[in-house]
Formats: sequence, structure tokens, C-alpha cells
Amino acid sequence: MGKGWCLFFLFWPVAAVASCAMAPFVNWSFPYDNAQAASNLGIRIDGLFYLILVITAIVFIGTQAVLVYALWRSVNNREKRAMHIHGNHKLELIWSIIPGVILLFLSIYQMNIWADFRIKKYFPEAAVKAPLAEVTARQFEWRFRYPAIGKKLQQKPQSDDLYSVNELHVPFGKPVLIQLRSDDVQHSFFLPALRVKQDALPGLQIPVWFEANKPGIYDLVCAELCGWGHYKMKAHVIVESDGEYQKYLKNLTQKQFYDGLGKIASKDSSRESEAAEK
Repeated sequence: MGKGWCLFFLFWPVAAVASCAMAPFVNWSFPYDNAQAASNLGIRIDGLFYLILVITAIVFIGTQAVLVYALWRSVNNREKRAMHIHGNHKLELIWSIIPGVILLFLSIYQMNIWADFRIKKYFPEAAVKAPLAEVTARQFEWRFRYPAIGKKLQQKPQSDDLYSVNELHVPFGKPVLIQLRSDDVQHSFFLPALRVKQDALPGLQIPVWFEANKPGIYDLVCAELCGWGHYKMKAHVIVESDGEYQKYLKNLTQKQFYDGLGKIASKDSSRESEAAEK
């Protein structure tokens, strides 16, 4: 059985290398458009992921190779008696210092990406000055509040704000910022295609920015178990040209504030019509 264990431990590094080589051909990599993120920041995040993957793969294959070598030698030298070794301080220092250096390198290397994504003072100035929308997560849907055309988003809802549910429209090729909040429990704003993920916490308004570099319709899901309806808390982010985005806002304004005769719809007039019908 000794050689069987050698083959067993040899199988895993071979399988790992084969899986990485096959990944692009069997769709085992990141989602959307041949695994490339739909945002520039997402592409940088992917680069960080692949760097970590390469480092861990090299360490895994190296340790497995040493293990297989040691087992193979022990199988072929059964007559030689085992020796008790108390320890080797040099080896212990080496395998403690090298992982420490690698982790320190990764922590420093990723600081720029982390700062650009998470620290507000590094956000694009244009996006910070004019937030696109307020995104409210609630059991079990996403609600979006846009400012009226030509106005800026205010902290408190305004009478002429525009609203939609489970459909967020975003202009293509420009950085946008949304104000994320939760109405009830903890949720998580997750755009897999753009590599954007941020928890939404009750009582907090959290700024999140991204810049889509590819027009299209992308999934928005909740990545935090938030109750029995968590599985159906799904929306879409529609990335379109600035002209199409402005057209969408005009259509939304028309539906929300105007009746079929082009008159401004108000709560008072709707109540009067309901009373007249009765």
C-alpha cells in the first residue's frame, strides 16, 4: 500500500494543474464574457485573484512533490530503521519567514486596489459630487431612488424623486456612485460581472462606486442570507449609453407624474377621481 499512497498524493497536484489548464474551455472560470470583468476595477481585482492563485498553486504543488518524494524513499528503503528527529530550527525559520514575506507582499500589493474601491477620498470626484441613485435593500427586493432630471440626489427623499424596483439603469463608460442602505436586516449588494460586493446594514448609508466598461444587462443579487425569500432577491443592472439612460429617466418621469393627457398627476386629483367614481 506504500506506493498506493504515493500515487494518491501525486494525483492531486496533477489534477490541480489539469483543472487550471481546462478551466477556460469548460467554463470553470469567472462569469461573463470569457471571464473578463465588466468594469476596470473588476479587471484589477481579477489580476489580484490570479496572482494569489498562482502563488498558492506553486506552494501546493511543491509541498505535494516533497511529500511524494519522502513517501517513495521510505517505500524503497524498508530495511532502513526510522530515525527520530527532534527538529530543525533552520527549516522552521525558513517555512515561517517565507509565508510571512509572501503575505506581507500581498497585503502591500493590494492596498491601492482596496483604497480605490473602499476609501471614499479615492473615489472618482465626478461620481462623489453627483450620486446616481439610492439603493435600498429590503426583504425581498431592491428599490432604487433617482433624483429628478437635472437635479442632484438628496439625503432625504424629495417630492419629485423617481423610483423603480429591481431594475437599476446606469450610463455606460462613466463612474457612478450609489448610496446603499437597508430597510430591515443585513443584505449584500453583489454585482458578479463587475466584481462589486458590499454589505447593506440597517441604519447606515454606504457609498459604493463602479464604472461599467461594457453595455449589457447584469445580475444584481443579495449575497447575504436575509430570510426565507433570500433566493428570489434578484434584480438587474442595465448598462446603456447616456442618451438611453436620459430617455429612461424621461419615461420614468412620464409614468410617475403624468397621466395619459399629459397633465401632472397628483394625489389630490387621484383622490377626487376615485371619489367621483364612487
